[in-house]
Amino acid sequence: MALIRLRVHPRSAADRVVGFREGVLHLRVTAPPVDGKANRSAVSLLADALGIPRSRVRIVRGHSSRDKAAEVESLTLEEVRQRLPPGG
Repeated sequence: MALIRLRVHPRSAADRVVGFREGVLHLRVTAPPVDGKANRSAVSLLADALGIPRSRVRIVRGHSSRDKAAEVESLTLEEVRQRLPPGG
């Protein structure tokens, strides 16, 4: 299981995985940070980018913050990094 630090940017123009910066994975989601919509979008985006079911990704910290932590079942942190863009 991988624990990933996330920075979620809500209300973006498009949903996309920006990549890792200083150990934090940046995600841009179109959803607003209201009623957990941005969290659900972040989980869906991350699962789709990793090619795994959404049920294997969950936010474990930072539910009401842009800075979050997510658990990814069935992948190591190294496997996650290999499947996602490096960022910049």
